[in-house]
Amino acid sequence: MKFLDQAPRFLFFTGKGGVGKTSVACASAVRLAESGQRVLLVSTDPASNVGQVFGVGIGNQITAIPAVPGLAALEIDPQAAAQAYRDRIVGPVRGLLPDTVIQGIEEQLSGACTTEIAAFDEFTALLTDPALTTDFEHIVFDTAPTGHTIRLLQLPGAWSDFLETGKGDASCLGPLAGLEKQRTQYKSAVEALSDGARTRLILVARAQQSTLAEVSRTHAELAAIGLRNQYLLINALLPVGETTEDVLAQALYRREQSALRNIPAPLQGMPRDELFLKPFNMVGLTTLRQLLLDTPSQPAAIAAVTDLDTPKLAELVDTIAKDAHGLVMLMGKGGVGKTTLAAAVAVQLAQRGLPVHLTTSDPAAHLNETLNGALAHLTVSRIDPAAETARYRRHVLETKGAKLDASGRALLEEDLRSPCTEEIAVFQAFSRIIREAGQKFVVMDTAPTGHTLLLLDATGAYHREVARQMDGDSYFLTPMMQLQDPKQTKVLLVTLAETTPVLEAAHLQADLRRAGIEPWAWIINNSVAATAVQAPLLRQRAANELREIDAVARSHAQRYAVVPLLQEEPVGVKRLLQLAGSTV
Repeated sequence: MKFLDQAPRFLFFTGKGGVGKTSVACASAVRLAESGQRVLLVSTDPASNVGQVFGVGIGNQITAIPAVPGLAALEIDPQAAAQAYRDRIVGPVRGLLPDTVIQGIEEQLSGACTTEIAAFDEFTALLTDPALTTDFEHIVFDTAPTGHTIRLLQLPGAWSDFLETGKGDASCLGPLAGLEKQRTQYKSAVEALSDGARTRLILVARAQQSTLAEVSRTHAELAAIGLRNQYLLINALLPVGETTEDVLAQALYRREQSALRNIPAPLQGMPRDELFLKPFNMVGLTTLRQLLLDTPSQPAAIAAVTDLDTPKLAELVDTIAKDAHGLVMLMGKGGVGKTTLAAAVAVQLAQRGLPVHLTTSDPAAHLNETLNGALAHLTVSRIDPAAETARYRRHVLETKGAKLDASGRALLEEDLRSPCTEEIAVFQAFSRIIREAGQKFVVMDTAPTGHTLLLLDATGAYHREVARQMDGDSYFLTPMMQLQDPKQTKVLLVTLAETTPVLEAAHLQADLRRAGIEPWAWIINNSVAATAVQAPLLRQRAANELREIDAVARSHAQRYAVVPLLQEEPVGVKRLLQLAGSTV
């Protein structure tokens, strides 16, 4: 494996939910430890299952893995880190400031932005304090900090006075207010991340055109802020030996090979490794040791899954269509297929003669390519984050900025270059589209989960501000009120029938519920169990899915649908209808 050759001290594995980064990080840590190195494995994933992989309770303390001499692990809990971070900021002023002010501070620190920074706050010490990690030669991180987090940490440190005088106007300033005393530590951490002699980033992906396109954007974003020592790892490739007697396997193999032949140009020159799809779940040392092998694993003989009786997407759409109009939001981690399913839902509704506006706030979206044609009753649009952000920046500088002196305006201009500015700008466009849902269906393909939660934070902040300004007898309707009303909005959570994506969707559902938004249904996408397969490896994968499908049905979802993995890419109206379970 190239990515383990002459491994530096810090190894970061990053990638979308379900691509296998936790398994690869664990397998890499085991291989390094069994080669005689002393290794610390650190997870910052909110859906971490590192303890489950090794069969050891870990938690937020360095814990030795008894079965692997030289290996220890640590699971950073982002939610606990965020609470500790909030307590550190609010604690000193509690009792000194009015309750309403304290409540406002706590609200500002309640979102995904705070959680992301707090998690980084926890592990910067592992990058910068040798005393904490002196016993280890390598530290392997499952989940790297995003470009979003690092850009926040690169903002100026002079925010406290700016906030106290009421000049600040962006949602990230609240979370950033707690960073002042640790600026030096964060600067050292970012320097360590940027040092190729100390740090290597491994971008984990699947051989899918959309996934590789997202990885290419991640590569460019991280390289632009100095993290250039990057390796590419293509995980879960179907072995050619599995394609001899299975039509679906043959189609999947062709799609994967086509994606590899047409890999985005920025990724072509990167050091690259490829791993075969495994028939088993990555739990236990035996399976972890097989993950990084160059040869395919032999699946056990297992009967095919037959007659899987689960609801189809078309059945959910039947119920949605009865309302005649409303907002339908598809949410979930990147890589689970939200764009495709948003298009499928929109096509289903339009086929019934209902007016539909299909839109996206995801900068990585490819709605027009997915639809591949026009359809009566269906209009398509895309919120352009760059255009909306430029419009918002102009507005803020012309209004709030006009009242500032030169130094205040300079700080404001710097803040408007933060990634949260884009979220606020997109929210404004999003709010305009929400209003259309009173007369037609608006189907929205949202951005990946972290961005979506920030967008919803902005929605909630707007709602609270309007409520404060209105008297008790006045009627008003804010976007958040519409999102919270199940008669007006239906949130569909998209996941895969795999452990990590299901856990991540469950975490998203909990976050939405805290915001007063109850998901209406779950969609399990790309299910092998929902289609007929003969290849032994795919049979084993189908059997593995049954537990996750059952968990969604019994423990997580009020209602759900299972969408099969198709032989051909679901592009075009006909295939989108097939995807939903409709006959054409």
